[in-house]
Amino acid sequence: MYEMRTLSTDAERDEAVALVQDRRRWLTARGLLVPARADIPAMFRDPQAEPAGLFEDGLLLACMIPQHTSRHGWDQRPCLFLSCFHTLPGHSGDTVRLITLWASDFAARLGLPLVRAEALARDPLYVDPIAPFLRRVIDMGWNLRGPGKGQHGEPVARLELLAEPRPGLNALIGCKVHEPQSAADSRSIT
Repeated sequence: MYEMRTLSTDAERDEAVALVQDRRRWLTARGLLVPARADIPAMFRDPQAEPAGLFEDGLLLACMIPQHTSRHGWDQRPCLFLSCFHTLPGHSGDTVRLITLWASDFAARLGLPLVRAEALARDPLYVDPIAPFLRRVIDMGWNLRGPGKGQHGEPVARLELLAEPRPGLNALIGCKVHEPQSAADSRSIT
C-alpha cells in the first residue's frame, strides 16, 4: 500500500531533503539540469511549506510541495501546483504514474480543475535528454504546455493535467495530505 502524506515531523522533512540531494547527485552524474537558483532543501525543511511525500512501506519514493494557486506564470486559472517535485533515483517511472493518479484525484477533491508541474528542460523540448521523460508523462495523461521560465526562474517544460475524481484510488494510495491554502491554517484531506 502506498501513502501520500504531509511531512509533519523534522525526521520526515530531513528524509525529503536527503531524497532531494540524492536526486541532484543523480542528475549531475548524468549531465542533466539541476535546480540552481533555489535552495530546495531549505524549502523542504520549512514546516510552513507543508511538503508532502509518497511512501511505500515506510520508504519515501517522492516529495513535493503542493500549492493551491491561481496566480501562476501560465495563466490565471486556479490549480494544484506540484512545486519542487523530486523522485527517489531508480524509482521514477512507477512513482510518477502514482503521483499522476493521486494529484488528479486530489485536485478534483479540492474543486480545482487542473494540476500543474514543471520539469527542468532546455528548449527544444523534443530532443534528449528530456524528450523520453516528456513522452512518458504525456502517455500518462499530462499535457505539454511548452517551454517557459519556471517558478525559480529556470528553463522548464510546463506540464498540465486535468483533475479527475478517481473513486477507489484510496485502496491503492492512502491520502493524508493537508489541503494547500493561502491562509496559515490547513486541514487534512483523507
